Amino acid sequence: MGAREHWNAVYEEQPTTLLGWYEPEPSTLALVIEYSTPLSSVIDIGGGDSRLVDELLLRDYGELTVLDLSEVALDRVRSRLGDRADEVDWVVTDLTSFEPARTWDLWHDRAVFHFLVNAADQETYRALAAKAIRPGGYLIVAAFGTDGPVECAGLPVCRYDTESLPALFTPQFEPVWSGPLAAVSADRGDQRPYVAAVLRRTTV
Repeated sequence: MGAREHWNAVYEEQPTTLLGWYEPEPSTLALVIEYSTPLSSVIDIGGGDSRLVDELLLRDYGELTVLDLSEVALDRVRSRLGDRADEVDWVVTDLTSFEPARTWDLWHDRAVFHFLVNAADQETYRALAAKAIRPGGYLIVAAFGTDGPVECAGLPVCRYDTESLPALFTPQFEPVWSGPLAAVSADRGDQRPYVAAVLRRTTV
């Protein structure tokens, strides 16, 4: 089974609320708001059925892109958003083969990067982010912490701490902040340990 078939099957087999990474309230939303404005262009990498795009639309963000490998996941979001789905650019592709024709002010990724378990794919990701984020723009990336699971959705993952995660993105990016990422709701949704990093695109 290829990657696209795998992720479509994952979303087809369970409702969103039963998926391990489900968050009723996005834990990274506060970071996105802190490092952007409604006038910023934002791309959500591996957005799946996340409610981040809903929250940003409610805050009048006008230039949103959501990228995911699973058409099934994106169909769920589009159905939920109704007419507002037309305000978002939807990209169905494998991130490692994505060829952006533009740049964004902010790149957001909660729980995609940790699925890249070999150095070559990690380097592809870093080079892609460097190409897709304008100089001075921001990269927000969240991944499992060192005491997180070793697998997710039947696939192996890498785990990071607050130093090792941002270190992978230099020198194209300079660290701005890193720390543990807590779930907004202590009794609902994904409670597994994550770390997050915010990095600024340099001119290197």
